[in-house]
Formats: sequence, structure tokens, C-alpha cells
Amino acid sequence: MKPEKLMEKLKGVLGSSYKIYPDSMKQVDGAMFLLAKKDKEKLLVVIGPSNVTGAFSGEYVGEVELKETKEKSKVKISERNHKNLMVLRKLLPWLNPSPCGKRSSFGTGDRLGIATPAHVKAFEGKKCFPFLAQQSVREMSRTGRNWVSVLDDTLWGVFESGYEGPFGADADHVKTIDDLKAAIVAGYTMFTIDPSDHVVDPKTVEKPMAEQIYSELDKEHGFSSRYLGKVYEIGDKKYTFEEDSLREVVITYGKAIDHVEDCYRLLKSENPNPFDLEVSVDETSTPTTPLAHIFIAEELKRRDIEFANLALRFVGEWQKAIDYIGNLNLLDDTLAEHSAIAKAFGPYKLSLHSGSDKFSAYPVFAKHVNDLFHVKTAGTSYLEAIRVVARRNPKLYRRVHDFALQRFETDKASYHVTTDLSKIPDLLEVPDTKLEKLLDEPNTRQVIHITYGSVLTAKGSDGKYLFRDELYETLCDYEREHYEQVTSHIRKHMELLGL
Repeated sequence: MKPEKLMEKLKGVLGSSYKIYPDSMKQVDGAMFLLAKKDKEKLLVVIGPSNVTGAFSGEYVGEVELKETKEKSKVKISERNHKNLMVLRKLLPWLNPSPCGKRSSFGTGDRLGIATPAHVKAFEGKKCFPFLAQQSVREMSRTGRNWVSVLDDTLWGVFESGYEGPFGADADHVKTIDDLKAAIVAGYTMFTIDPSDHVVDPKTVEKPMAEQIYSELDKEHGFSSRYLGKVYEIGDKKYTFEEDSLREVVITYGKAIDHVEDCYRLLKSENPNPFDLEVSVDETSTPTTPLAHIFIAEELKRRDIEFANLALRFVGEWQKAIDYIGNLNLLDDTLAEHSAIAKAFGPYKLSLHSGSDKFSAYPVFAKHVNDLFHVKTAGTSYLEAIRVVARRNPKLYRRVHDFALQRFETDKASYHVTTDLSKIPDLLEVPDTKLEKLLDEPNTRQVIHITYGSVLTAKGSDGKYLFRDELYETLCDYEREHYEQVTSHIRKHMELLGL
């Protein structure tokens, strides 16, 4: 049955208060599934025989003729909860995430859990594998979400959009074994291991302690006999591990690689499904040198750790929410070296973290990595949602802005930013019609970006959220505008990457 005809029939059952999402309508084995919205709440509509509708919790509201045979099919309204989603995933297998492999890929983290339809639209016509579910442990801790809720929100968004293609789910910046186990159980398909807690900055360690760290690691792994004096010819460059350079990379990354190995062994033993592995060493105080890159790649390969992506700390400043800060010529030169190393030891994809809004760096990055890349964005979709709030609900934006300024000094503790609060315009001097332009000002953008957790979880003395509910209500009222805003912004990223 054509969607238009079914929608007419459903109006008689559901009433005019329901808005149907036509793209979500899917017919499988004599049953129909779709998404509808009533009073700002999105609900699952299941139409079909009792053996199908009975698998979902909910309320029967009537019957419609789903087939031309005049047979009546029951109509049930169901909540968008985890149990109903798990049933739906069995009936609609394209709702299940899958591994990516070494295809070019792009991650669209969603801190609000409502932007997936916009993200799906952004990928239309782009030769790139989408990671539609992507959230870090830090982000979840700040928003009160977990692996299951993040994935569920994404899958409901995939269902709403009608998308039936492949996509991935990235358990991002996993630091502990316990978090890794929880992500496995939740059904993620990529695991980004962040061993930064095990990275050692040699400059911050007294010489006796540094010597002890090196001695213990060398005794366990035989690094000096394996690497000392070894020469690597890659492209037109030669790299040699001298005594000082070897000690530095071993002290810095030795324990981190041990941790990655522990995580990988756990994944292999406890995860029954194929998966992608990303190793992230981007959250360090200094850029990853070519020798360090070689050491990391050699060690991962020697230990039979199969990884698809490696996230390095590239030169320059990759601060949250704003464009790249640094010398693009130097970035060009170093990316050429890192790309050559990745091809020689892999090939594997180079992954770019803090990828949101790095517009000036994208063409340089794309020039060297070709199709072997992964890019992560997250906060930028939240910021574009806040832009819509500033445009459509200026009173709410002003409250959020003031609160964010109060929270910034506390919330920035786990980020490296050079935000200058004195450069943020006085809100009292900005008319409502110009509020959204504040999101183009780098310092304002960083303040709003970094304080997202506090804004979304803050409650008043009465126990009610200060901003969260009104933010969601505003974005619900202007849903199409919100989707279009996010889609356009994400597509700008992809186009500068040459997609």
C-alpha cells in the first residue's frame, strides 16, 4: 500500500493530533511500522497481525485495512523504549550497526540524542561510512547518559529517517576495562581506546623514575634490542632510533600500549561480533613525532593487535569548537610524513579528533590521507542546535548564555582551550535578532560548547531542570529548522574533506 493511502486510513484511527513521519514507514512480512508524534512525544506505531503487534508493549487503538484483501490489521501505539526497540531491530535488521573496516568514515556525535535524522541527511550522496552513534565516556558522564541510551537514541533516529544503509556505533575514548565491557554488552561496533591515563610525559618525571620506567619496560619487552639503531626508510625520509629518542618514546607510550593490548585481548575474548578498533594517542601535551608514530605502529603490529584507525596528536592547536590554530604549512609537512608511515605499516586510517569546525585544516588533511581517514565531530551539532534556540527562543538562550559563563571556569578543567572571556560581547548590548551570531564568535562558541553538561543537567531548588526541558521543547517546535541547520553544517565539513 502506498504511504499516502495508508496515512489517510491512519488518520481515521489515530486522529488529527498525530503527525506521521512518512520516511519512517516500513513494511515487512505483512506488518507496517512507522513513527508518529503527538504532543511533542514521538511514538512507534505498529500495524499488523496479533503475532507481530503482540510482541510490542503499548495500547491498541483500532484497526485498518493494510492489504487490498480488506483484511483488518491491528494498530498499536508503543513507547520508544529499549524493549520495543530490541523487538523492532529483529524485524528491521538495517537498524543494527555494523563494522566499517578501512573505508573513509565520519563520526557525528549527538549530545542531545535527537540529531540523527539530520546527520543521516548530511551523508546523502557522500562516499563515506557514517558513524551515527558516537559518544565518549566524558560526554556521557556530563549528560547523564550511558552506552545503551546513546545507541537507542541513535537507532530511533535512524528509524525516523528511513535510512537502510550501513552505519557504525563508536564507543569513544574508552579508558577503563569496565567501560569497555559495558560498551561490548550494549552492542557497539567500534571501540576507541584512549590510553592517555597511561601516557607519561618524560618532562614531568624525575630522572630516577624515568630510568626505572624505561628499565622495567625494556626488561619486559626487549625494546632496546629490538629498536636501538634501527633505521626506517619511508618515502624520502630516514628515521633512526637513537638511545635518547628510544628512551623518550618508550617512557611516553610504553605503558599506554600495554593498556591497549589488555583492552584488545578483552575485546577478542568477550565480544562475539566483528568490530573496528581505534587507538587514540591524541590527548597528549605534545605532538606525536614520526618516530613515536613508528614505535606505536610497530608495537601494535608486533602484538597482533588489529586496528583500523590511529588517532595521533598532530601539530598545532585542535581546540574544541573552533577552527585550527597553527601553521598550515607545517601541518602539511608533518601530515605527509604521518600519512606515509600509516601506509607503510598498514595501511590504516589516520583519525582526526576534535574535528568539529577545523575548516582550514580539512583540505590539508584530505590532501594526504586520501580515502584512509576517520573524522570525529560531536559538539558542533550541539552548537548548531543552540543556534536555533538563539534564533527562535532568545529568552532561553540568554539564560543559557549567562549560566554558561558562570560555569565555564569549572567546566573547562578537562579541556585545553585558550578562551578569552573578555572578547565575548556583552549580552545586554546584543539584540535578539543578532543573538545567533554570537555562535560565530570563537570565544562564545567555546564557552557554550564546554558547558553543555552543566546546562543539560542543572536543576533548580524545586528539582526541575533549569534549561533541559525547554531546550528540547524549542527544538521540537522547530524540528525541521533544527535538522536543516545541523545537516548543512555537517555537510560543510564533508565537502572540505573532498567528499
